[in-house]
Amino acid sequence: PVLTGFLHLGGLRTALYNYIFAKKHQGTFILRVEDTDQNRVVPGAAEGIEDMLDWAGVPPDESPRRGGSFGPYQQSQRLDLYRRATDVLLERGAAYRCFCTPQRLELLKKEALRSQQTPRYDNRCRHLTPTEVAEKLSQGLGWVVRFRLEKGVEPFRDLVYGWNKHEVADVEGDPVILKGDGFPTYHLANVVDDHYMGISHVLRGTEWLTSTSKHLLLYKAFGWDPPQFGHLPLLLNKDGGKLSKRQGDIFLERFAQDGYLPEALLDIITNCGSGFAEKQMGRTLEELISQFEIGRITTHSALLDLEKLPEFNRIHLTHHIENEGLRQKLIRELQLLVEHVYGGQQVDQEVLEKEYVERVLLLRKGHISLLKNLVSSDYSYLWVRPSVSREQLQTISAEVDDIGRLVLGLMTRQAAVLTVEELNKDLRSLQKQTRETKYSSMMQLLRLALSGQQHGASVAEMMVTLGPKEVCGRIRKALSS
Repeated sequence: PVLTGFLHLGGLRTALYNYIFAKKHQGTFILRVEDTDQNRVVPGAAEGIEDMLDWAGVPPDESPRRGGSFGPYQQSQRLDLYRRATDVLLERGAAYRCFCTPQRLELLKKEALRSQQTPRYDNRCRHLTPTEVAEKLSQGLGWVVRFRLEKGVEPFRDLVYGWNKHEVADVEGDPVILKGDGFPTYHLANVVDDHYMGISHVLRGTEWLTSTSKHLLLYKAFGWDPPQFGHLPLLLNKDGGKLSKRQGDIFLERFAQDGYLPEALLDIITNCGSGFAEKQMGRTLEELISQFEIGRITTHSALLDLEKLPEFNRIHLTHHIENEGLRQKLIRELQLLVEHVYGGQQVDQEVLEKEYVERVLLLRKGHISLLKNLVSSDYSYLWVRPSVSREQLQTISAEVDDIGRLVLGLMTRQAAVLTVEELNKDLRSLQKQTRETKYSSMMQLLRLALSGQQHGASVAEMMVTLGPKEVCGRIRKALSS
């Protein structure tokens, strides 16, 4: 990745396709940090990107942190290599020193814009003789190195877009490959690194498609065999606009903080794209790898509808809850969330016990899209035991004791698994055994005794989620206070 910030959904998607392609073909997935544009480097971004790839479950095999046999994996630490490569091109006459000042280049640009043309360098220094070059060097003038773009590029076969070629010499001036500060530009650094790192395949964003002919001219000038290129169509909003980085809502950190599962993100960004045999929701990384075929990637832009993310997450969260090992991790996370959200409100230790928390997870599976939904106010009754007095309950119905006794009897009989439907029937028949309490009043009374709240989940849902032991405990406590 080019290091101008943190990993966002577009970057994750590119990394994911490279990861899947490498794993499918028993290859190596490499993370190389492209930090040669020193003005745009963000401190900590390299670590952040690697952290997020680890979090997402698509870790690189070789990287700045992990190392590997083709390091260093950070371009700013490979400057000697680029300088030597540039010298080779200068000796062969495939590149030349350019002494044009930034002011002259700025004037060229303004002139082009004034005459409504695309700004391009006019290749002036291409024609300097060796004597003129030596003279300028002796005067101590600043210089950059430019690559001579030759006409007549050969077509190349892109893994996604098929046969392609762009006559770069017709539309742009000779590009800078080594800047005045000794740092290479993207074009040179990538070509040199791909060669020395033994890269066989490059999957990158479609915005690089038109530069590929230029890169192939560089390979030819060095006499090297290029890797195979595949360009991935753009990832866009569902309305076809660019994903906005400004809102900060496409960066991975944000999704991680909001409690989304990485599996849900991998699923949604491959679901809106192409390259896979099927489109069903809920696919795991293993399934994505087995279904992937590079020939299935289409050239249409991938339209991402983030409003569907909660639904994707609900499906993956359900898988996690059903899986014994992953469930243990969720139990610990939920215990921490409860302490964090309700810590000040006298949470009983019993309510944090593993068995209780696990029951809640298993019962609400499929009903919640994020783990943190379980600590929302709707579910506060699960974690904070109400302190409701008998007097409060009597204001709703004088038959408090009778109702309490009937419900306790029902709960001790209901040893089997409770269901909301069964309970609703049972509660209706219990109400018929009271003398004058209406069904709605009985529900109001039970809701208050169980949750301390006037509104919220249905009483049957509360009873199912709390379980017989907790329901009985709360009712006894309310009757005796």
